[in-house]
Amino acid sequence: MLHFQYIEYLLAFAAIPVIILLFMLVTRWKKKAAKKIGDPVLVKQLTANYSSKKFSFKFVLFSLAFALCIVAVAGLVIPDGKQKVNRKGIDLMFALDVSKSMLAQDIKPNRLERAKQVITNIINNSPDDRIGLVVFAGRAYLQMPMTIDHAAARMYLSSASPDDIPTQGTVISQALKMSGAAFNPKDKTYKAIILLSDGEDHDKDALKVVKQLTGDGIMINTIGIGSAQGAPIADPETNSYKIDEKGDVVISKLNEQELSNIAAKGNGIYEHYTTTQSVVSGIKNKLAGIGETVITDKSFDSYRQFFQYFLAAAFIFLIIEFFISEKKKISKKVTVASLSLLLMFNYSFAQDTKNAILKGNDAYKNNDFDKAEVYYGDAQKMDEKNTTASYNIGNVFYRKEKTDEAVNAFDNTITNSKENSIKQKAFYNKGVSYQKANKLPECILAYKNALLLNPADEDARQNLERALMEQKKQDNKKDKKDKDEKNNKDKKQDEDKKDQQKNEAQPKPQPSRISKQDAEEKLKSLLEKEKALQDKLHKIKGEGINKPDKDW
Repeated sequence: MLHFQYIEYLLAFAAIPVIILLFMLVTRWKKKAAKKIGDPVLVKQLTANYSSKKFSFKFVLFSLAFALCIVAVAGLVIPDGKQKVNRKGIDLMFALDVSKSMLAQDIKPNRLERAKQVITNIINNSPDDRIGLVVFAGRAYLQMPMTIDHAAARMYLSSASPDDIPTQGTVISQALKMSGAAFNPKDKTYKAIILLSDGEDHDKDALKVVKQLTGDGIMINTIGIGSAQGAPIADPETNSYKIDEKGDVVISKLNEQELSNIAAKGNGIYEHYTTTQSVVSGIKNKLAGIGETVITDKSFDSYRQFFQYFLAAAFIFLIIEFFISEKKKISKKVTVASLSLLLMFNYSFAQDTKNAILKGNDAYKNNDFDKAEVYYGDAQKMDEKNTTASYNIGNVFYRKEKTDEAVNAFDNTITNSKENSIKQKAFYNKGVSYQKANKLPECILAYKNALLLNPADEDARQNLERALMEQKKQDNKKDKKDKDEKNNKDKKQDEDKKDQQKNEAQPKPQPSRISKQDAEEKLKSLLEKEKALQDKLHKIKGEGINKPDKDW
């Protein structure tokens, strides 16, 4: 529907009556000035080449140009659908168990890391599939809604941990419900859920939920992570193994029977983790059998703009007004040539900008981000305030992992756009870019700004909660580190103080009070006494001991 984007600017039409009033006052002043000169005949001769009609015509052109500028600024647009991305694939939702039992190390390094590795490999082998992620323990949370942005999916997957879920346990039924709710029932696509868990279920409703989901045409596959013998659960908080109420070490075992039943009821397959490659191959072969269809994803609202036509018309009227003289005789050829040239230039300029954006869109759809960057850059050079070009090039920079450039592009979109919906999307993408770069304070601020413009944006709200939770974890780690450093510093100070006190308790050698001359005399006396003693000993030895005849 044709409408104005910035209807408040139409209030500027109130200035037109003021302009008309000023024109009338000027005309009246001219007539009075002519009468003051004197003889009417003389005045008529002096103003013979003056045309009052042309003066009035110039005013009309100026007024029309002013009105057209108001309409251009108000932004007359018509919805032009959305930029669309066509793909061929299925909708795939991962339900990942992040309970503490997944920290058991019967599969090295632990069950959770191996489960993440499996999901990453499936994503890498599913370029056309739309991906979503649910994490669960004692409760289930939608970590990431359905998206074709696989880089974002891997980012969310890497950050999943038991700390994300305050309530521990393993409620598979809630995870399956949340996964099913994440699918869009209006999309005519093939849908599948892949559940990765050790199967230590603490509720009895899983099979009931499976029946409901299969009734909606959703396939459920399960992957068992763990061993039947089981293993103790590492507890990071105590740096030891988890114990039960009796004080015994808890042994977590894989519940293959439940996971196998869920897969059988869900028209899927059960895979026991042995190696990543074998599990991924089995799942992909099963998914390949459910078929594929062409899917269209809507990515960004777009409008057909008409402001350039109003500006072009206003510019033409102003040029005509400029070249029209108030004299009766003017050069018509000069006026016509100038107007034609300016009209062609303006039209060509607008068309070049639009064509550059369209070419950039085609390159983006084909994942040729380097070429898309060039086209969007050309559009920005021609029109620095074009919000479509700045928004799209921001998405290109995000895909190329150029966080700073992406943020700058989204900032330009926010600055130049007057429409809150576009600003909100730019703030959201800005937050995603910062989150990918692990700049949490900036990320949190961007998501908050997005929610201020659109409080109903559930994706922004969930991303904000995850960013706040991650920020809290980092703050706790920093506080713990600072506390440890302070304790070590205090301990060192205590040790240094004890050493100082110990040294003070030991008697210090007193300086000698005897003179150098007295010391030398006493030493000489001692040496003489020692010599006399040695002579006496030798004399006694020589008299009392008989030497042997032979000493060999």
